[in-house]
Amino acid sequence: MALLLRKVWESVSNRASSCSSSSNESSNPPSDVVLSSFGAFDPIPIDVVMQIVRLLGPKDAARLSIVCKLWRSLVSDNRLWIYFLQNYHDSWDSVFFAETNLRSGYPIQAYGSHITTELSFMRIYGEREQVPGCVIIDGGSGYCKFGWSKYACPSGRSATFLEFGNIESPMYSRLRHFFATIYSRMQVRPSAQPIVVSLPICHYDDTESAKASRRQLKEAMYSALFDMNAPAVCTINQATLALYAARRTSGIVVNIGFQVTSVVPILRGKVMRKVGVEVVGMGALKVTGFLREQMQQNNINFESLYTVRTLKENLCYVAADYKAELHKDTQASLEVPGEGWFTLSKERFKTGEILFQPRIAGVRAMGLHQAVGLCMDHCHAAELAGDDAWFKTVVLSGGTSCLPGLAERLEKELHELLPASICSGLRVIPPPYGADTAWFGAKVISNYKLINCLLNCIGKSDQLLADLACPVSFEFMNYTVITSQCKGPQYPPDRCCKAFKDFACPYVDVLNDLTSDCASTMFTYINLNGNYPPGLFANECQEGKEGLACPATPPSQPANDSGSQIIREPVLLLILTSSFLVLLVKLFEGSKC
Repeated sequence: MALLLRKVWESVSNRASSCSSSSNESSNPPSDVVLSSFGAFDPIPIDVVMQIVRLLGPKDAARLSIVCKLWRSLVSDNRLWIYFLQNYHDSWDSVFFAETNLRSGYPIQAYGSHITTELSFMRIYGEREQVPGCVIIDGGSGYCKFGWSKYACPSGRSATFLEFGNIESPMYSRLRHFFATIYSRMQVRPSAQPIVVSLPICHYDDTESAKASRRQLKEAMYSALFDMNAPAVCTINQATLALYAARRTSGIVVNIGFQVTSVVPILRGKVMRKVGVEVVGMGALKVTGFLREQMQQNNINFESLYTVRTLKENLCYVAADYKAELHKDTQASLEVPGEGWFTLSKERFKTGEILFQPRIAGVRAMGLHQAVGLCMDHCHAAELAGDDAWFKTVVLSGGTSCLPGLAERLEKELHELLPASICSGLRVIPPPYGADTAWFGAKVISNYKLINCLLNCIGKSDQLLADLACPVSFEFMNYTVITSQCKGPQYPPDRCCKAFKDFACPYVDVLNDLTSDCASTMFTYINLNGNYPPGLFANECQEGKEGLACPATPPSQPANDSGSQIIREPVLLLILTSSFLVLLVKLFEGSKC
């Protein structure tokens, strides 16, 4: 083989000299002379020549394009470079999907089969070889998956964002600590590569408050990463990434997160919040907890929740027919390292059944099929596209959605629940890459040119964020107005909330300013001075979706450190508990391994 390739290159070299000599003899050589001969390779059938070029590999094949026009025509054939992409890259179908569906950016256009004749896969291969790759961080609520986009799978997992610091500590500090930990474990400098970060599926509504919370989260991420000298930061929500991992641009993503399950309609890569994102108060934590309760009731001893989760992931499944399954022998055993053998029977399918019948676990919520059916009904009524096919692909995401039989059961329930006009052509797709689906969705678009087209991607020089420093010095405030009224262990809601409003309402302008970290800083020092449990005021003080309503006339006008008064408008809503703390509690709500 080596001798054959050497002869190929010798002939190529001779042919190049011949082409060069012809060029010197005549400034305008006949084109048919240059284009009609392979020289010594003329007796060889063209398909054999193509096989030889394939054996050379992509780098040597690219060099042939500079020999003369005929060789350039041969090695530019899309079929050759599709072969190289199939054999020298991780996943050809990912490359093809990204290049044919995502390259044009938003709004994503639907292309026909003719697109392959319009693209140069030789150029695409060259672009992908030159791209250095990027860091991908998918922050799930159970585990955070991270790794290089050039790798075949995530290189590591760590505790999720919520494990870093107190839940009400400043968001910027927690994010910086979180990203610094990831960079340290990857042993890479933040300034080395761009970073793609998946955004949690939170603040589902299309209200101004929800929009402001989503914007605040993005800006906090940008600020933390740019302060660490990241060259570019790209953000995209986990539901869209899960859809891309399934090679789709439109559909409904069902993400079973740690605490809740979200049903997200997406059309051409955009979340259709106006249609409505359905949220079910049933997540992986409840599913695992229900298995634990069953094991305790049956006197099955275990040492940790890790053991329960291991049993759930390896033994549990979703029955196609729950009532029929009750009469079957479903006993199975598993050895958990360090704890020995465990045997489960009906617990195996009862655990996953609560996704469809939450009442079994004592939860008052919609079943999974009902939430998806409601979302599909809304999509059908909205008439956003020329046909209804866009929402008839349902993609599952999240670790718990990997339970065997879940996709088939959901599809069956939807066919029974919905009219034929809506469920005709319906298809439910299991998580394409298990619990790592969102990470692989980011890998699909890891080509940097695609990132620039598709994501909210900005470089450090493009950052248009205000200074996050708060103009009010909450560190030196007197908090006795709260601590003297709001005392444990009961923490009476009426007294605590009144005291909280008396303290916070005078600073309503700066607290509602989403370009500063005033709200998070204030909560940090309130909890510090009063020794309050995390989330106390978020749980007790709820007056509506917009937060707490401050009185028209603030109860006091405290002065700042310089003695001047803080001027503010008389009537504003204090968007603190409902929009800010829920943001922190839900932060990085996503797939759970």
